[in-house]
Amino acid sequence: MLGILIQQTVNALTIGAIYALIALGYTMVYGVLRMINFAHGEMFMLGAYAAFLTLTFFVGDIGGAGALVLSLVFAVALIAVGLAGVGIERLAYKPLRTSNRLAPMLSSLGVSLSLVTGVQIMAGPQPVGFPSFFPATRIDVFGGTVTLVQIGILIAAFVLMAALYLLVNRSRAGIIVRAVSENRPTAQLLGINANLAISLVFFFGPLLGAAGGILYASYYGIMSPTMGAVVGLKAFTAAILGGIGSIPGAVLGSFILAFVEVGGTALLPILSGGILGTEYRDVLAFAILILVLLVRPAGILGEPVSEESIVYKREF
Repeated sequence: MLGILIQQTVNALTIGAIYALIALGYTMVYGVLRMINFAHGEMFMLGAYAAFLTLTFFVGDIGGAGALVLSLVFAVALIAVGLAGVGIERLAYKPLRTSNRLAPMLSSLGVSLSLVTGVQIMAGPQPVGFPSFFPATRIDVFGGTVTLVQIGILIAAFVLMAALYLLVNRSRAGIIVRAVSENRPTAQLLGINANLAISLVFFFGPLLGAAGGILYASYYGIMSPTMGAVVGLKAFTAAILGGIGSIPGAVLGSFILAFVEVGGTALLPILSGGILGTEYRDVLAFAILILVLLVRPAGILGEPVSEESIVYKREF
């Protein structure tokens, strides 16, 4: 019993860490622009494809690649997707900042469909096997099984989240982003470059999403052009659960969602007498989203935002 509990806990922590990396991108963009970037799930997908392309082009066989080479491949893929995020913001979102709130949302949906279609045309619509960036060694812990893949994912995710925390709270770039998030017109009057802050958000948000995509593909050993759809929506659910716009809330919501998802799918067959199986895990995740929106729309750590303050923050 203890072994099963340990194994399921590690499973939930691993999935929650991946969700958190993606959810942070949603919440950062919303915190600065009050915009939901529906193309963010495709940044998750692009991360896996960018890493796979970089690996096959520069390394070839992953079996001959050492830890340093894999780390460089990981970093190159993250930077590439981060730069793509900045380019997308400049082309698809920046011209619409003064438009009504529906225009940027529709633009992000268009970007999402364009990215999926583009990858399907260039790489094919079929799923592709993805090599693990970590050894597949299994470790027995009190009767439960923990893999080095899971440990590697947790270490990589927490290092990235810690780096984001330091960036936001201990750097000049973080001060700029927080000032623009708090009140963009006032920040601009004080000489702060709002465009720089928004570019930073659209660089680091997709970068973290790409990291989630690489870790997810390493964990499950597969990637596809549509992999960001369901996982992206779950991460969005986690961001809302924790409080959209709150960085700690995004992390908290991700782990809560992962534990409910993993625990729920383990208990559903038992509680329903076998009628409901593990295939209902996605239904459980989105049921949580509906419940949160009904009970506490602002999320666990979120603060209610009035329509007036949203309009005020959108003005230049």
